[in-house]
Amino acid sequence: MNVIWVCGVDEAGRGPLAGAVVAGAVVLDPENPISGLKDSKKLSAAKREFLFEQIQLKAKAWGIGEASPAEIDEINILQATMLAMRRAIEDLTTRLGGWPDKALIDGNRCPELPISAEAIVKGDTKEPAISAASILAKVTRDHQMMALHELHPQYGFAQHMGYPTEAHFAALKEFGACDQHRRSFSPVRNVLALHSR
Repeated sequence: MNVIWVCGVDEAGRGPLAGAVVAGAVVLDPENPISGLKDSKKLSAAKREFLFEQIQLKAKAWGIGEASPAEIDEINILQATMLAMRRAIEDLTTRLGGWPDKALIDGNRCPELPISAEAIVKGDTKEPAISAASILAKVTRDHQMMALHELHPQYGFAQHMGYPTEAHFAALKEFGACDQHRRSFSPVRNVLALHSR
């Protein structure tokens, strides 16, 4: 009998003003379970880092995809999220040796895929594979933002991860936008308009 492989898919970084939107895709291995999987937002940073490594070690297959700030600006954040999710599943296929049989997508929309897909609202709290994908996406994106902080320390990316905090707005007003800011997002657009006067 053929084994049916189901992958969970989730994203991190739809709301920030800077950085990529990142998606994770995971096919769990029933013979190699991972304990402690839950929505990445409900885990401490240390626990997420631990599970990030466990997922890469124990999952049957996993993948990561992203869409850049430039792509977000070009096609909008929803379409960029769908693109990142598809790229994550495509990355997973290289480790799985083919497409999974089905994708469970966190949220209420599915990317265009050549396989069956089901959108599950709050899926990261209901499906362990989606929880695992949320952890992969969140930790990967946090690592990217820490690296961006090294390049652009004036924005404080290490503290707010690109989200629209008071400190981030203050830095935007003082320094303008860097190449990793999403210029199509109205808060960034408004600040750039002030700077161009």
